[in-house]
Amino acid sequence: MIAPRSPAITAGHRATVLTVWLALLALAAVVIWRTPFVADLSAFLPAKPDARQQVLIEQLQSGVAARTLLIGIDGGDGEKGGEQRAAASRALATALRASGHFEQVQNGGDLGSAEGGFAAVGTWLFDHRYQLSPAVDATRFTPAGLRDGIAETLSLLGTPAGNAIKPLLERDPTGETQRIAEALIPASAPRTENGVWVSRQGQRAVLLANVAAAGADLDGQAAALAAVRKAFAEVAAPGLVLRMSGAPVFSVDSRAQIESEVKFLALAGTLLMSTLLWLAFASLPALGVALLPVATGVLAGIAAVGLGFGSVHGVTLGFGSALIGEAVDYAIYYLIQAQRPVQAAGAGVQPGQPAAPGWQHWLRSSWPTVRLGLFTSVCGFVALAFSGFPGLAQLGVFSCAGLIAAALATRFVLPLLMPNGARGQGTRRRLGAVAGAAVAWLPRLRRPLQALGVVAVLALLWRHDTLWQSDLASLSPISAEALALDESLRADLTSSEGGALVVVQGPDVQGTLQRVEATASVLDGLVNRGVLAGYNSVTRWLPSEATQRQRINSLPEAEALRTALAQATAGGPLPASRLAPFLADVQAARQFAPVTQQDLQGTALAPLVEALLLERKDGSWAALLPLQGVTLSTTELRQALERPDNGVMLIDIKPELDRLYSRYLGEAQAQTLLGALGVVVLMALWLRSWRRLLAVCQPLVLAVALTLAGLALLQVQLSILHLVGLLLVVAVGSNYALFFDMLHQPAADGRAAGGAGDADISRLDTLASLLLANLTTVLSFGLIALSTIPALSAIGRVVAPGALLALLLAAALARPHVSTKGESRTS
Repeated sequence: MIAPRSPAITAGHRATVLTVWLALLALAAVVIWRTPFVADLSAFLPAKPDARQQVLIEQLQSGVAARTLLIGIDGGDGEKGGEQRAAASRALATALRASGHFEQVQNGGDLGSAEGGFAAVGTWLFDHRYQLSPAVDATRFTPAGLRDGIAETLSLLGTPAGNAIKPLLERDPTGETQRIAEALIPASAPRTENGVWVSRQGQRAVLLANVAAAGADLDGQAAALAAVRKAFAEVAAPGLVLRMSGAPVFSVDSRAQIESEVKFLALAGTLLMSTLLWLAFASLPALGVALLPVATGVLAGIAAVGLGFGSVHGVTLGFGSALIGEAVDYAIYYLIQAQRPVQAAGAGVQPGQPAAPGWQHWLRSSWPTVRLGLFTSVCGFVALAFSGFPGLAQLGVFSCAGLIAAALATRFVLPLLMPNGARGQGTRRRLGAVAGAAVAWLPRLRRPLQALGVVAVLALLWRHDTLWQSDLASLSPISAEALALDESLRADLTSSEGGALVVVQGPDVQGTLQRVEATASVLDGLVNRGVLAGYNSVTRWLPSEATQRQRINSLPEAEALRTALAQATAGGPLPASRLAPFLADVQAARQFAPVTQQDLQGTALAPLVEALLLERKDGSWAALLPLQGVTLSTTELRQALERPDNGVMLIDIKPELDRLYSRYLGEAQAQTLLGALGVVVLMALWLRSWRRLLAVCQPLVLAVALTLAGLALLQVQLSILHLVGLLLVVAVGSNYALFFDMLHQPAADGRAAGGAGDADISRLDTLASLLLANLTTVLSFGLIALSTIPALSAIGRVVAPGALLALLLAAALARPHVSTKGESRTS
């Protein structure tokens, strides 16, 4: 007996549904238009990091590391190449300082560069030497202290530094300016040649620039990069080549690459699927209708992420291209399976009774299976939506919203546009025949495939320690060539590994600076022991006000200083009568107020201080002390520096990033397992039969195991994005397995009401829709596997073979089940 028909589609119902659908699409488009897109790795860092991770994330998002640009100038004309590179370096530095796009540009000649503002910095340092010099204390101006200071300064006159010291001798006989300069020299400064920095081999001029735009301001960073290229083209001699690297280059290039790839993948994927659908349906209207759920899903997914997170990561946007592979399946199922044959008399149908529309037949026979497949897909991805990593959560929200929207568009919109499915036959019958022949033959491989699956699982268990990639860079779209250039430029600029960072935190600026000074005294001891090459500290430019007052108060009054100076110079080569400027400068310095951070605003020193002294979001402050040439272990360093109440924290950057990624990977694995468990529980509740549940789950498990084993055999290390691909395999494969389960159940819903012939046609239509859906999925994800973006490529390389295996295994392992009470369910 035929199941009751669904209500007929009225004109009012059609207008209401289409109006609501179009309005929602327009609303999603507005949300997308107003949503910014980002391309950095900050979205793949934890939303609730611990204290050490928080410092790293702040630096990645807005710190100096996110704004540091490394510049190299290669090439040149033979022996004159060095001079050409040096001239280009000086001209480029001058142009960049004048461009307004950079806070600071260094090329080795900065302190003497008037156009860069560093001549003024030298003057300022000299004027405030008694507040900045670490040697200034009460003993410094005793006769013995003055004698030692003057003797040390005079001993330097015959050295290369003598030319710089001699003009300052009468005003700074104790050499305070020299001590400040020595403290500011990095432990591993770049090599200098022709007055500019060069590489270790001298074949490249190198510069270091801090972009003024924030790390998240990609448009501003792009403008800065364009300014470098324009300036270089104007000042460089023929044969010179510009090289650039650093976070600004990576961020801007990644955004451009992702935008380009997404456009290409969307266009190529659409053309590829359109060709397949045209061959299958031979109908332009059917082709257009088939793409509507895809467009609906992608728009809904991006809009949902924009509303939930305020921005959309480029990888998430690229994932929209991947979603096409599954979203189009829903349209294929409908357009083929709704092509119901005209009913004949008999089997409960009265002569002259009109045949039920195809959409009613599809809703009764196939929609419950499609809906269950949707539920299993959403159940798998919803676990990702609750991830503590925004990037992973974005993928989960995008997948859930996109698949639900695509399925609902298929359920409510497609029946209004094509009530009886696609009219054109195309290759549908041939696809059904091929699929039917394969389904009849594949069960012969059941035992070998099961045995192969067991071997794959054992191999994965054996290699589980080396299977997963442990590097956060696996999520980055940066090419190996770009990373190699970055490493080369960094090696040119410093021989230090730059892998350790001391972070000193305090409730306010002055409290933080005082803690930095206490920490610096410990680091000075490590430097004296030879276990630390050096470090950088903001207090060399900006001591705490308490320290400055202490130094100012240690300056003697004029008469006391004159007496001490006479005793210190008696019988020496530098008579006290020549040092009247020194006496005047000391007395002037006694009236100075402590220098504050506000006093440095607008000067060339401001970027140096701001790079090392940061205001946190909660109003507290943190100072960064990069370490160079560390030979102590991390444990020994922590024992030397960290105390429960001193606000000092040591960050070993590479291990910390590895630990962060390990946490990320572990959480993703746990969420994937929870999602898979949710899929199994959902299907168990729906199928109400452990035999049917086993038949549905077995091909999914084997498809995942064989896919992972194949990647391991090819020496592919797996990343978090491979996990996302596995979830897609389960999502797509569950639809295949559920349809095969449906095909082996008794026709209790009127599918065979027209007789055995109609039942066979209906079965072949279902098989044809499965094969066509699989072809679109495999080809679209195969296209994505060719992407140059590692994150997207990883997803494609998992889903393309995994989806194919899921269909083949579902056909090979499907078994007819005897219907017993409570073991079948229709909707």
